[in-house]
Amino acid sequence: MRCFISVDLEDRAFADRVRMVQRDLLGICDGLKLVEPQNLHITMRFLGEIDERMVGDICEAIGGIEFNAFEIELRGLGAFPKEGYANVIWIGIRGGRERLEEVAGAIESRLRGLGIPPDERGFSPHLTIARVKSPGCRAKFREFLLSSKDLEFGRIPVDSIRLKRSELSPGGPTYYTLCEARAK
Repeated sequence: MRCFISVDLEDRAFADRVRMVQRDLLGICDGLKLVEPQNLHITMRFLGEIDERMVGDICEAIGGIEFNAFEIELRGLGAFPKEGYANVIWIGIRGGRERLEEVAGAIESRLRGLGIPPDERGFSPHLTIARVKSPGCRAKFREFLLSSKDLEFGRIPVDSIRLKRSELSPGGPTYYTLCEARAK
């Protein structure tokens, strides 16, 4: 099964702010696949295809991570690989970034203990809001992204991490929570 570990962003007011920016992006070029409000999350660790029998061990591993609840500040837009050639459009994380990185490090350590190799790309905290599907759109977002580097989205609490299963379909992914580890 295809899995990842995430911090889910479930605040309705936050999702509404994201939707407004997504509409602005569609106004620039409609060759996008938008992330649906119910799927907004920060990927702490993408696992890919895992054996179903590992779910219990992974849940136990992340359940052993001790962290206090904290807030992250979401601010600014960016793109991978770069603003002038966007494949993925994201919201940046400023405040609370270090604490998020600490939790990601603890996740990575626990997964290594299960024999799961480290993520070679490392952890790059961001919130994906759109994927560019039309090659003709890739360069069109540059000015909008550069002018939105300080766009404020607000502060969101981080009080749990979840192991999620992802089922892909032509209509988009559907995510299912397999287990959750709550902050102290």
